[in-house]
Formats: sequence, structure tokens, C-alpha cells
Amino acid sequence: MAIPKHDEIRLPILQLLASDQEIKTKDFIQPLAEHFHLSDEEVNQMYPSGNGHIFYDRISWAVSYLTMSGLISKPQRGICAITAKGKELLKTPDKINGYIDEVLKAREPVKKKKKHTTSEQLAIENTNDDLTPQEILNTSFQNIRKSLYKEILEIILSKKPVEFERLVVQLLQKMGYGGEIKDSGEVTKISNDGGIDGIIKEDVLGLGRIHIQAKRYSIDTAVGREEIQRFVGALAVAQSNKGVFITTSYFSKGAIEYVKNLNGANNIVLIDGKKLAEYMYDFGLGVQTEQVLELKKLDTDFWDSMLDDKTKTESGS
Repeated sequence: MAIPKHDEIRLPILQLLASDQEIKTKDFIQPLAEHFHLSDEEVNQMYPSGNGHIFYDRISWAVSYLTMSGLISKPQRGICAITAKGKELLKTPDKINGYIDEVLKAREPVKKKKKHTTSEQLAIENTNDDLTPQEILNTSFQNIRKSLYKEILEIILSKKPVEFERLVVQLLQKMGYGGEIKDSGEVTKISNDGGIDGIIKEDVLGLGRIHIQAKRYSIDTAVGREEIQRFVGALAVAQSNKGVFITTSYFSKGAIEYVKNLNGANNIVLIDGKKLAEYMYDFGLGVQTEQVLELKKLDTDFWDSMLDDKTKTESGS
């Protein structure tokens, strides 16, 4: 049979999780292939571009939609478990896809409001038939990016704190800070960092320095004003007025307002989880190009240079 769409895969995934077992996303491949009677050729079929297996990609998206709608949870990265709501809907399987659509549509008004938490910022936007092909493409592209952003943050949170400190120093160097200076970035010693996790030298003599604070928090734990104030204090001790505060989560309104009201006494940049993942994506740190799509449009100058046929002949030539 044909490879099932992601909305056709949702119910079998819930049924596999119904016995309260936890399953890795990749471990759905074999049982779902058997459920849909897929051949090895169908299971291993790649996209025309050669980038990724179609069946596994659809499983991944089915898992994403089930997670967004609260029917499954992820107790650990890449591990799926059914929720109480998921069990409840299994009693009326024909209502599952409708429920997911309703949950996603209910998020639409929230998009127009300012998004605060990292989860809100990375929420997948629903596509519908009212959109043009170009709008659907753009929305899908942004959804794929958001999905990867979330994976980046999940991976960061699975690593040791010192790895995050090294990562943010690498990121600032990737972004061009420190230039061609040898050993321009360093991670401070944990035992004596004084509230500073990393330093970027802006010149050979080290007269200009950017001090870094890195906070590895769960994505929806706000960084408050008090922590920014402590960072400002650490900058004062270091006799520096340049600081970058980077977190995997987001900043509270009070923290953002505090930085805005520093009046230039300290130049502090706040980078939240979404922006962190976005910078890593844009500057190619920890990610690699999977697929490139090339879209073309008419060259109006080329066609406008030709004479228009304003006459109508019977031959049509």
C-alpha cells in the first residue's frame, strides 16, 4: 500500500503507547510498518532530493502533532509516552484528528499576541486550505525551523552545564566576535568565575572584552530581574560594561525592562532560548544543511524586452 500520511499514523502511535510503555520515535518504524503492511522498499523510500526517509519523517510529524495537542508527552528527549487525554481519546478514535485540529486552531489567536515563554515562541503554526501555495511553503519552512530549534534546546539541556558555557563562547566566535584573534574566547573556571561564565577578547591586547553569563534553564522557566542585576554586579567587578546574557529559556518582563532602563551605563544583550537556537541555525553551529530548495520566478525584464503581439491572425503566428 501507499506510505500513510502523518494524520493516518497518529492513531496507531497512540495504540502502541496505550499499555503505558515508553517508546523512542525511531522504534515506531517497525511496528507501524507491519501495521500498514509496508514493504522494505516503502519503509526505506527517500524523498526525491535524497534527504531523509519519507515514512520516518511522517512518523516524526505525527509524533509532533500528538505532542502539541497533549495526547502524548516526552518524559525524555526522543521518548514518547501516552497522556491521560490520549487514553481518553482512544475510546473514540474517530475523534482524534478532529481534536488535534481544534487544539491547533485554538492557538491561532495567541499568535497575534506577544509570545513570552519559549514554548509559545516555538509553537507550530497550523496550515489550512485558505493559504496560497507560497504561504503554505513559508509556514511549513518556519515550522520545520521551529521544530529544529526545539530539538537544539532539548539537546543542550541534556548536556552538562559546562558544555553549554563552551557552546555559547563558540557561538559568539561563529558570529564574528573575537575576529581572527587567536584564543579569543575562553570559558572561566567554575570554581572562580565570579558570575562570569565566558569571555571574548575583542582585540589582540585584550583591552576590549565581552563577558558572558550562560544559564541553562528548562525552556519555560523565566530568567528574572534579580539574575540580570547580579550579572550587572559581576560586570562591575570585572570593570566591564559589555555583557551578553544567554539562556535556554526566556526573560521575564521585569528583566527586559531592567536592561532597557540601564541608560547606556552597561551595554547588555539578552539572548533567549529561541534566539539562541536561531543563531545556531543561521551560523551553522551544531547543524548541517539537509536540503536546498530552489524556486524561480519569471524574469520580467527578459520578457518585457520582447515585442508584444497586438494583432490577431488566423494562423496564430
